[in-house]
Amino acid sequence: MKNINLILASSSPQRLELLKQINVVPDKIVPAKIEEQPKKSEKPRHFVIRMSKEKAWNVSKQYKDSYVLSGDTIVSVGRRIIGKPPNKAEAEKYLTLLSGRRHSVLSAVTLITPGKKEITKVTITRVKFSRLNKNDLIEYIKTNEWKGRAGGYAIQGKASAFIPWINGSYTGVVGFPVNEVKNLLSSSGWKFIK
Repeated sequence: MKNINLILASSSPQRLELLKQINVVPDKIVPAKIEEQPKKSEKPRHFVIRMSKEKAWNVSKQYKDSYVLSGDTIVSVGRRIIGKPPNKAEAEKYLTLLSGRRHSVLSAVTLITPGKKEITKVTITRVKFSRLNKNDLIEYIKTNEWKGRAGGYAIQGKASAFIPWINGSYTGVVGFPVNEVKNLLSSSGWKFIK
């Protein structure tokens, strides 16, 4: 039996892949059209939650009888939000900042049900970066993996060589904490297709 539509409010190929790992295939992918800028002195946790909710509500307006699932992932060093680098120079700057340090990756997930109930969960994962030398930086920038990635790196790619340990959700760092997503869908009444 076909379930009520599930709309993924994201254009991220990583989120789609992570959903497939738990046998969730959205009926539709509809990227949200919102402004993704932190407000002045907005803390990382507040920002990632706000972005996730805004994305979900933005798409939910168009699909009133569907489940709408969205997410947002950011990197923070202390209270500083490290976004997606717009160019190579910024990517190098971000990676230099992360080099030899610990940082946090915050991943928020929001689900809006057909009855307009909103549920949001956040995971915070601590990530340690090795000290990067100039050659590491140059070679990594050449891969273009930094494009469209919070913090300027993809843990599931070549950057995994720079990460000696993480404490928290690996899939949250990739972009969608699948344990939380699965629990949100299960508890909301959405049925997984067997």
